[in-house]
Amino acid sequence: MSDWLLSIEGTETGHTVALILALTAAFLHAVFGALQKGKHDPWTSRASIDFCIFWFALPVALFVVPWPQGAEWWLFVGALIIHFIYKIGMAMAFERGAFTVVYPVVRGTGPLFTVIGAGIIFGEQFTLGQWGGVAVLLTGIFGLALYNYIFLVQDRASLTPALALAVFTGLMVAIYTTYDAYGIRTTPNPFTFLAWFFFITSIDFPLLWLWRVRTGRSNVPDLVPLLQRGAIGALVAFGSFGSIMMATRLDKVGEAAILRETSTVFAAFIGWIFLKETVGPRRIALMSLIAAGAVIVEMAG
Repeated sequence: MSDWLLSIEGTETGHTVALILALTAAFLHAVFGALQKGKHDPWTSRASIDFCIFWFALPVALFVVPWPQGAEWWLFVGALIIHFIYKIGMAMAFERGAFTVVYPVVRGTGPLFTVIGAGIIFGEQFTLGQWGGVAVLLTGIFGLALYNYIFLVQDRASLTPALALAVFTGLMVAIYTTYDAYGIRTTPNPFTFLAWFFFITSIDFPLLWLWRVRTGRSNVPDLVPLLQRGAIGALVAFGSFGSIMMATRLDKVGEAAILRETSTVFAAFIGWIFLKETVGPRRIALMSLIAAGAVIVEMAG
């Protein structure tokens, strides 16, 4: 499998596979965000997901894929730090703000910074038409967040700090997307990076949650349904983060990041269907802008 993926890297087939992977990541990331925002507080939800990720990834990392060599270990130290900061920001934002306001701001800020970072680090250049697509997509995303803020949110007392945290977390999304793209491109076997990435970066939040329980900041819910939800979240995380990292290995980082942000459309439908949040014609129009922006970026490339 890894040999085939390496053989299509930078080819038209690789571009098509990367497109499919990025859109898959978009849907799954919206599901992942809803799982973290849903029944339990976001700290508890993320801890349960990471706990399951750790145990799922452990045998694969130790016994299936090659072990990291030399300086590759430092890639995982960096990933651990970056993703820990991202997860802290995401949990704090979800704790303070509505899912349909916070999530679009995070996902709208991330791709803009990622496109700029990919240009600096990987030398990727967007055409004028693609920048137009980015503008359309970001207009839809931030318009959706603004609409939700004005019409759907009753309690705004904590929403201002939530939005500030969402912008910061969006910056961290750009940093981890660019960093992970560098890491998976640097590691000879991409599955080595993926398996060890999940194994190492899932250690922190379960330990943080235990500290929060001991200090009274989080409660201990019924563990069986919590771990069932965590196991589902872990599988979604493998598909979401794994897909986008592999997409950035096969094709342009910036384009993959833009396509992933159609997750905001999926998130709106998830919020409507499962979280009972309202979706009307104006929100549908804004979601259409997001989809149109992604199509423009793809077609103008």
